[in-house]
Amino acid sequence: QVQPVESGGGLVQAGGSLRLSCAASGRTFSGSAVGWFRQAPGKEREFVAAINWPAFSPYYATSVKGRFTTSRDNAKNTVFLQMNRLKPEDTAVYYCAAASSAYGSADSNNYHIWGQGTQVTVSA
Repeated sequence: QVQPVESGGGLVQAGGSLRLSCAASGRTFSGSAVGWFRQAPGKEREFVAAINWPAFSPYYATSVKGRFTTSRDNAKNTVFLQMNRLKPEDTAVYYCAAASSAYGSADSNNYHIWGQGTQVTVSA
């Protein structure tokens, strides 16, 4: 089965940008929506963004709309999360996950395969 592998996290100052990648290992994301979630220390995991298969209508959490953009390169089996105008409250471990269908949602129960996560830290 496909195994998502995240990369691109790091430390950035507030107002800066980072681009996360989620690569498919083992198989491909073909036919699957891919979602991004994050979890900050002491908080529950929350939805960030998702993109359906093949690349229709990405949608976002209110807290990141207008700052984050998700896209996918199906030829390279990779999904991206471009994060601009980062804020300290964006600090979290970011996960990508593959859904069991072409249509994702903000509900983490719709995603059956998760990556290991990548740390994003935004300093004030």
